Amino acid sequence: MLDIVIDARSAALSPGFEVARILPYRRRRMVGPFVFLDHAGPVALKPRVSREMDVLPHPHIGLSTITYIFHGKWMHRDSVGYEQVIKPGDVNWMTAGSGVSHSERFEEEFRRTGGDLELLQAWVALPTAVEESEPSFHHFARQHLPHQESAGIWMRMIAGEAFGLTSPVNTHSPLFYVHVELQPGARLQLPDTYSERAAYIARGQVTLQHQRYQKGQLLVFEPGKNPVLTAETPATVMLLGGEPLGKRHIWWNFVSSSKERIEQAKADWAAGRIRLPVHDDEEFIPLPGSPKKDPEPLS
Repeated sequence: MLDIVIDARSAALSPGFEVARILPYRRRRMVGPFVFLDHAGPVALKPRVSREMDVLPHPHIGLSTITYIFHGKWMHRDSVGYEQVIKPGDVNWMTAGSGVSHSERFEEEFRRTGGDLELLQAWVALPTAVEESEPSFHHFARQHLPHQESAGIWMRMIAGEAFGLTSPVNTHSPLFYVHVELQPGARLQLPDTYSERAAYIARGQVTLQHQRYQKGQLLVFEPGKNPVLTAETPATVMLLGGEPLGKRHIWWNFVSSSKERIEQAKADWAAGRIRLPVHDDEEFIPLPGSPKKDPEPLS
């Protein structure tokens, strides 16, 4: 039933701001097209949040980023020219393609007041045919994302298609990404129409075949099985997966089917050939290994 269980590891997003890193993992690099998953928070931030906790401009190639917030407000700026506040339940979908840079900072009102912050960021690898597509950005407010509720289960379709719901997000390969809230005793069967599937427990506890699993664990399922999760407590579960795309190389913020393309992206960022965000071009994260010591860039 289970292929592997991955426990989240701590990683530094910026000075003083740690996240739980779920993917990639040394024994499991991808689930369908998903190559990366971080869970930030929950954390209660005091007023006047330090700017040192912002994620400075940094580059991507060969992927789409999905930013999804439970609590707080986050500001996105990118080299395509978009500037967008993301609020709880909204989705930011940025496709890097041939190359993009973006920053992720605290929204200014939230920076002043502080408050609860919790968010997830996932990366989805692009099919080889569109790895070098033009970069793009799309924002979807929560009211435009389909949801349903029944028998102690509430769910919102973030991206892809499952459970009879289809997200308006324009994906590049078959996948699903779902936010699910479970009441105690609720039973959730995963969709059986995808080759690779996983469930990340963001809050609470669930059981599978009489074994208990808890917050911070990613359950990756064997193909062809029909797993059913039962909530032991109120639980937040993120379901994700899809069809595999083949091997992908990952270095820093770059994803590609080609090692040579990764090397080119390194050289492009080091030489300043990837444009900085239009409204945020006064600082950036240097390429790892450069003389200046870098914070670990994760998104």
